[in-house]
Amino acid sequence: MKKKIRAIQYGVGPIGASIARLMREKQAIEICGAIDTDPAKVGRDLGEVVGANDAPWGVKISADASDVLEQAADVVIHSTSSSLSKVMDQLLACLKAESCVVSTCEELSYPYRTHPDLAARLDAEAKDWGVALVGTGVNPGFAMDKLVVTLAAVSQRIEHAKALRIVDASKRRLPLQKKIGAGMSVDEFRGQVAAGVIKHVGLPESVAMVADSLNLPVEQITETIEPVVARERVQTEFLTVEAGQAAGVHQIARGLGAGKELVYLELQMYVGAKDPADTIELQGHPNISLVIPGGSHGDIATASVVVNSIPVILDAPAGLRTARDLPIGFFSPNAKP
Repeated sequence: MKKKIRAIQYGVGPIGASIARLMREKQAIEICGAIDTDPAKVGRDLGEVVGANDAPWGVKISADASDVLEQAADVVIHSTSSSLSKVMDQLLACLKAESCVVSTCEELSYPYRTHPDLAARLDAEAKDWGVALVGTGVNPGFAMDKLVVTLAAVSQRIEHAKALRIVDASKRRLPLQKKIGAGMSVDEFRGQVAAGVIKHVGLPESVAMVADSLNLPVEQITETIEPVVARERVQTEFLTVEAGQAAGVHQIARGLGAGKELVYLELQMYVGAKDPADTIELQGHPNISLVIPGGSHGDIATASVVVNSIPVILDAPAGLRTARDLPIGFFSPNAKP
């Protein structure tokens, strides 16, 4: 029997915790280390921190990333920030440890247009160390890019690609409800958007991935962010949104080229959203549409995509990879090492 896949969890926030619990269910994975700088978590057992029923796991969370990365892990699951510039040093350290990386950093999902210099450096470093890395999740990574590209496989010609994602944030975690500005006044919301605090990160990256994958001549990518204003009072487990306050974000990214719109991605993520769903429409020959009623549950789906990507990134050629490059599949809990 082959040895188990040795994995390190880098970042134990809500998403990292969900990923760790899912990895624990896979017989082929051994979690050998965990990294987080939160003083409330450092030194504690990973299983206890993530709320696992079978805790303790015998894996201590450490703030010393270099020490943990010395454990010769096959893969590092990285979930610390949406900003690629902020996590570059973390990613480079993982590559230097000769570990493959699956990251939830949204800007890493397709950084060739938005961060070309950083993308080139990561690709070169990964190839130097003989490992691969990918940024992925449900969005970006699946619902508004990989799934769009996959549906295009049954087309002969594509002229326009559209994806609409409506997410009811009422049952999602508190950090996400805060990130989308739920409960703010409209003026406060707009101020936070201007400051770069409120936004869903990754739509421009998804536009670029779709455009390049479908060979649509997109020359410019635009993005707008507006508040969804609550029409009535909405109470979640964590906060209250009054009528007239911001309930969340309405974000649109467009890929423009050849004098017209070629890619249109729209995200409505707010508390109290009616009829949540993921919808994809491809105009061409033939026209194609797909609706997933209820949509893909963000936190569950993100952990699933990340963990299901582990065998794939271990088999990938060295370098920076994207969801566009990699096959997608299911990593069975009882799969053998």
